[in-house]
Amino acid sequence: MSNMKNHSRPHLAQGVRLQWDELRQQHLLLMPEGALILNSTAAAVLALCDGKHTVGAIAQRLKTQYRGETLEDDVRRLLIRIGKRGLLVERD
Repeated sequence: MSNMKNHSRPHLAQGVRLQWDELRQQHLLLMPEGALILNSTAAAVLALCDGKHTVGAIAQRLKTQYRGETLEDDVRRLLIRIGKRGLLVERD
């Protein structure tokens, strides 16, 4: 998933899920072989990766949430990094 397009509709791969760890007060991306600790921005991006939202729509939603900052490149880079680990699947 190295060429994330604006119209792609990413979703978490099978066996991968986003979870809030109440005890540690952290967002986690859980997978069969372990977990990744996420910051709140990464968790917000991945929460929208449901196969329905496009990359452009995810960036637009976060732009509204984070007061107009340009996030499209940051969103795309995060999704590519997560995708390279096999944790995200892309739909065109």
